[in-house]
Amino acid sequence: MSPRTTMVGPPGAPCELPPEVQECCSRFETFYLAKHTGRKLFWQPQNGFADIKAQMPKTKHELNVTTYQMCILMLFNQQTTWTYQDLAVRTNIPLEELKRHLMSLYVNPKAKILVKLGDSEKKEPEESDQFTVNPQFESKLVRIKVPLVQLKSSETPAAGREGESGAVGSSDVPATVEEDRKHLVEAVVVRVMKSRKTLEHNQLVMEVTRHLTSRFQPSPTLIKQRIEKLIEREYLERSQGDRRVYNYLA
Repeated sequence: MSPRTTMVGPPGAPCELPPEVQECCSRFETFYLAKHTGRKLFWQPQNGFADIKAQMPKTKHELNVTTYQMCILMLFNQQTTWTYQDLAVRTNIPLEELKRHLMSLYVNPKAKILVKLGDSEKKEPEESDQFTVNPQFESKLVRIKVPLVQLKSSETPAAGREGESGAVGSSDVPATVEEDRKHLVEAVVVRVMKSRKTLEHNQLVMEVTRHLTSRFQPSPTLIKQRIEKLIEREYLERSQGDRRVYNYLA
């Protein structure tokens, strides 16, 4: 899948753009900043759209999607199946937005680009759900616009979850926000380890805390829990020489 996308403006929500798009962004930033002094350039992935040339199992199409959907779909060039949790970590899209943009790729019969694997009959994705490109997808249309679904508000206060979010008064934090923070911590851990390759536990906790302080204050317990999850999913491993040192794998 190859993208063509546009999105620029004041600072937007976080998002891990595909390497191909990051390269284009970097080249444009170099061009723009060379032309203008005293200015800053920010990207707004939450407001962007992209045209993707997609080779589906049966037909070829040009998909008109959101930037978030582009980030999701481009990952399927790397491997055929992804879990919901891994998509959250890889894309760094805010959880509620990830849910909405991902669902739009598999619930609409006319734009069922992906299929959700698993026994659950729920339409909304769950942490362990897996997704793959729809092998049966075909359409007479060459250009397909993927419409966005609307989600019902599901925010409810989380009770008895002390230590999960690591913020003062965490019992007043909605469950969806707590889940969003978990995925955000994992995304930052992966980003830090991808850059540093090897880090001792306390150094990693300090780095993750520093990156997230402007958004919320994660507890060391929360960071440790998410590191353990990343080790289970083989993003990280413990050093054989020192169990408190982590190596980057993915």
